[in-house]
Amino acid sequence: MASFGWKRKIGEKVSKATSQQFEAEAADDKGLVDNDDDVDWLHATKRRKEILLEDCMEKSKQLKDEGARLAENRRYWEAVHKWDEALQLTPEDATLYEMKSQVLMALHEMFPAVHAAEMAIQRNPHSWEAWQTLGRAQLGLGEIGLAIRSFQVALHICPMSPELWKEDLTWARKLHEQQKKATKTKAMQAEAKEADFAHESIPDYDFESDEIVAVCAAIAEKEKTVSATKTVVIVSASGTVETITEKEECTTTPDDAVFIRAR
Repeated sequence: MASFGWKRKIGEKVSKATSQQFEAEAADDKGLVDNDDDVDWLHATKRRKEILLEDCMEKSKQLKDEGARLAENRRYWEAVHKWDEALQLTPEDATLYEMKSQVLMALHEMFPAVHAAEMAIQRNPHSWEAWQTLGRAQLGLGEIGLAIRSFQVALHICPMSPELWKEDLTWARKLHEQQKKATKTKAMQAEAKEADFAHESIPDYDFESDEIVAVCAAIAEKEKTVSATKTVVIVSASGTVETITEKEECTTTPDDAVFIRAR
């Protein structure tokens, strides 16, 4: 019959210090489990969101800087893609929209440039740079009046900007004056053309020409021939209808019969 001896314990050769450390960690874990109901989960969730937001802002800043470097190297479409990625992380960043608008103007994409500048103003109405960029994009579309208004708003926010005074607003006013002169000249040309057309539409007949005199003589002769004879329809009392053609120079005296002259 086989005899069984005691199996050696697994932790028999573990040092005393290590064993005490394990026991302390176990006690801490037990305490955490026991105090699980006291954890402020709302605070923990809020803190996690803050960490995620900070990560998004940091990533967005990196993408913004990369896009700026690409734009400086004239790699405009790549810069736009970088800023679009950044806007996915921080959609309320007005600076990203303003920078994107500038690059779109360089690409001659004026409608998207105006839209991007308007988005920047919606997020930060007090940004004079956004108003300036919007005015320049509006100039690219030929909306000179709207551009002047945008530059005026930018000057109201930042009245000490020499760039707005000397370049943007002065140039926009000059274009506005040229536009007014061109419109006035065009209107005068249209009026002159209309007057010329009205004058040309009336034919200039020579009423003393031989052809006109011959036609007039023929018409007069025909009317004279028609008026030389007169046709009279007479209906007698018995119902008889009689047609009499008489000339004007000789008058015909009707008989004594009772008649009714047809009208």
